[in-house]
Amino acid sequence: MGEIEQKPTPGSRLGAPENSGISTLEHGQKPPPTPSGKLMSIKIQMLDDTQEAFEVPQRAPGKVLLDAVCNHLNLVEGDYFGLEFPDHKKITVWLDLLKPIVKQIRRPKHVVVRFVVKFFPPDHTQLQEELTRYLFALQVKQDLAQGRLTCNDTSAALLISHIVQSEIGDFDEASDREHLAKNKYIPQQDALEDKIVEFHHNHIGQTPAESDFQLLEIARKLEMYGIRLHPAKDREGTKINLAVANTGILVFQGFTKINAFNWAKVRKLSFKRKRFLIKLRPDANSSYQDTLEFLMASRDFCKSFWKICVEHHAFFRLFEEPKPKPKPVLFSRGSSFRFSGRTQKQVLDYVKEGGHKKVQFERKHSKIHSIRSLAMQPPEPNSEVPKQAQQRASLTPGEGAESPGGQSCQQAKERRVSADECGPRQSPALQKSPAGNKRADGAVEAAAAAEEEEEVAKDRTQQSKPQPPQPSTELSINSQGGAVPANVILSPNLSPDTKQASPLVSPLLNDQPCPRTDDEEEGRRKRFPTDKAYFIAKEVSTTERTYLKDLEVITSWFQSTVSKEDSMPETLKSLIFPNFEPLHKFHTNFLKEIEQRLALWEGRSNAHIRGDYQRIGDVMLKNVQAMKQLAVHLWKHGEALEALETGIRSSRRLENLCRDFELQKVCYLPLNTFLLRPLHRLMHYKQVLERLCKDNPPNEADFRDCRAALAEITEMVAQLHGTMIKMENFQKLHELKKDLIGVDNLVVPGREFIRLGSLSKLSGKGLQQRMFFLFNDVLLYTSRGLTISNQFKVHGQLPLYGMTIERSEDEWGVPHCLTLRGQRQSIVVAASSRSEMEKWVEDIQMAIDLAEKSSGPTPEFLASSPPDNKSPDEATVADQESEDDLSASRTSLERQAPHRGNTMVHVCWHRNTSVSMVDFSVAVENQLSGNLLRKFKNSNGWQKLWVVFTNFCLFFYKSHQDNHPLASLPLLGYSLTIPSESEDIHKDYVFKLHFKSHVYYFRAESEYTFERWMEVIRSATSAASRAHSLSHKESHVY
Repeated sequence: MGEIEQKPTPGSRLGAPENSGISTLEHGQKPPPTPSGKLMSIKIQMLDDTQEAFEVPQRAPGKVLLDAVCNHLNLVEGDYFGLEFPDHKKITVWLDLLKPIVKQIRRPKHVVVRFVVKFFPPDHTQLQEELTRYLFALQVKQDLAQGRLTCNDTSAALLISHIVQSEIGDFDEASDREHLAKNKYIPQQDALEDKIVEFHHNHIGQTPAESDFQLLEIARKLEMYGIRLHPAKDREGTKINLAVANTGILVFQGFTKINAFNWAKVRKLSFKRKRFLIKLRPDANSSYQDTLEFLMASRDFCKSFWKICVEHHAFFRLFEEPKPKPKPVLFSRGSSFRFSGRTQKQVLDYVKEGGHKKVQFERKHSKIHSIRSLAMQPPEPNSEVPKQAQQRASLTPGEGAESPGGQSCQQAKERRVSADECGPRQSPALQKSPAGNKRADGAVEAAAAAEEEEEVAKDRTQQSKPQPPQPSTELSINSQGGAVPANVILSPNLSPDTKQASPLVSPLLNDQPCPRTDDEEEGRRKRFPTDKAYFIAKEVSTTERTYLKDLEVITSWFQSTVSKEDSMPETLKSLIFPNFEPLHKFHTNFLKEIEQRLALWEGRSNAHIRGDYQRIGDVMLKNVQAMKQLAVHLWKHGEALEALETGIRSSRRLENLCRDFELQKVCYLPLNTFLLRPLHRLMHYKQVLERLCKDNPPNEADFRDCRAALAEITEMVAQLHGTMIKMENFQKLHELKKDLIGVDNLVVPGREFIRLGSLSKLSGKGLQQRMFFLFNDVLLYTSRGLTISNQFKVHGQLPLYGMTIERSEDEWGVPHCLTLRGQRQSIVVAASSRSEMEKWVEDIQMAIDLAEKSSGPTPEFLASSPPDNKSPDEATVADQESEDDLSASRTSLERQAPHRGNTMVHVCWHRNTSVSMVDFSVAVENQLSGNLLRKFKNSNGWQKLWVVFTNFCLFFYKSHQDNHPLASLPLLGYSLTIPSESEDIHKDYVFKLHFKSHVYYFRAESEYTFERWMEVIRSATSAASRAHSLSHKESHVY
């Protein structure tokens, strides 16, 4: 039986006995001497379908042959590639780099060894060499033709259009159709010919290198990219396929991925005869272990797949080649196989050092020759990434794209840029897209393991559901400098089968690749007016932009999705969309007025000479008065929310439609939250006007306008106040319902949400982390399931009627400990800190008081949950049952709701904290948008980002025009401070966010914006004070 075991340290190794093979990992280390003796000829089939013969000594290890092929190709990044061949049992296996070739290839004259891509990195921008990307593009082309890379017609046509561009150059319809007639890139190509030609027309001016880049940008987001399926069966005998990728081991049913086991969660991989075993790491708060078993066709198939897993784990997860274990004295147990070669980290480091010579290469199928080393480029580490004109108005560098540094920043200032002159390019990934996107494993891990990666890449998905075009019209500058409509330019994100960009190269998870110098940044700074009223007016403008984008989620994106499927009743459509469209039209005009006034205020025209334009009260008063005419639509939003939730309960098709829409990137918050945005916006106007009245002297005309506008908006808020409270609670209950398993009727009249958070529950096994949900009538406790959906399973409930709460730290010897005694059962819980305990005590006592004033005990609402009436010194039935259930649920074919790893419930779970309804209400008021400069702890430059603060989270965009965020940073648990002198920042208006080892610096443009960001972020990082609350209902007063 062969096995590997990961050590819990970063330098974990995969074991193997001593071997004569010598590592080539260390820089400058010489390869092993080539054995002398008889030579044998081996035929190698290259990725461009040519065959080459190589003569190597019979006793030479496999590495000698692979090195010979890489040297023949002048390939620097050869570690991503491998040699595969059919063995004597006709099983396709990889050539072992340490074993002699003659022991692996028994009849070399009759065997053709294929040179192919072996390791597919999470992002193609990690491939530094143009030749490497060209070979990867050939692999994608080969996989398309062989049916391995499956995708929908739109993605296939887009991929082929880039292949055609790289092979025959710019669009010519006659040449295109002739070329497609002679070359078959995919089965059933004839049906896609018109679409391929249409897409190819959009690639005019694109070089072969750029085409390769775009091809890989699209391909890497497809679910089957780099996947080689290995048939197997699960414990139930169901036929499945196993595969291994950079993220871990994947389980497929047909071509659909149904489960994934990330490397971080895998403790041990082994095989025994034809059984492949995956031992998962035990949960941090329980002692059980979970081993998964899969049955393969034979021991050889099983061992072959095990070897591939060992190599993928070592290549992507280790810093260097694993060292061999000492040889056993008598006999060995298990396989001696180990990974040999450089790891991905070492490959990246070696290429960045740049000690290699760049040479020309020829594209066999292309009429256009590529030169690897462009004369205009200095030899920079990332100088091989092709570059398009960076002046495209609607394009911004996307996730995963790397910039070469200051050079590309300087080139971006030029309006006309040639691809051969500009060198590296950033991936255009953030365009408007008529197709949805799929979430990648990397982002799922970031969300699900917030204690490891705090940046939750909130790339939402849509499974083959088209997204509507962006509502606004923009122009883009193509590579020749001409203006073309933005909706004609097709980005790689047009593919409906896309994955989220790798977190390894996300703009939020890495240092800014194009840092600005301090002098340059100071030179770029605008000379703003200094009065506070100007910055308040600017805040209205920036938040209005975000509000319009939120309205467009309903009026454009959701409406377009609904119109394509007959899932929503007409009555519901007429209740939602006609009440949002007038608001969108009104606020579009309002934003234009605000921005025109700001332009005059800043002196960007001469109009300020002819009048007093340094004021905002008149614009606010005019529009607030006009807004009162829209109150009839605002009254309908609560009704629309209730009707939508009712429709979802009664229609499975509508439920699926809404669920799929929530997985789109544009829907960065829960769908029902967007329905309440117009009510929230009234609160923002009220806050802004209060600050304007406070800032303006009473004798100024602007003060009178602001005071009149404040009176108008306060009247509207008072009229809608009851609806706001009711709808916020209604929305929160429905959102919590999606995160819970085992609740029949959570949403019932009269039930109010109070607090949710993580507490440790004391049982016979010690303290176990549980998620608690407090309502005005009951307290639920749950644990997180190890399932695809990551929902929380309800273990028990404690009705609040008749409950008492006692501090019991001395009794149990546990810090911050409480005993909750109900009429039927008692539990002991512990909070993470004294402040957390005080919040729970206050809220639970308030909830008990409310329950006592109600009519009596509440009815049961759990489907089936045994009473947890044991004392804390015994293991509870619910806890025992939960572990059994969790183990039983880990079948490979489990199909559940999509992963919900980035909700507020999961953030509280990972950060071991809690949040109340009062905190949510404060968060509704404290929303902010604007540009900030961001810097990492160990980086030099500052990166400008458009940042939106809402829902206890910072959402990062490249610009305010983008439709969806690049990533997000949940702030619960973070500390907000000012950088100290020792941190060597030396800039004004900088604040610091840190949680454990994660440190971020943000820089505002003025003192006012700095104070505003500090104010709103502090509201999320520290819980709202409850001292003023006399009752639960009063805690919602705006």
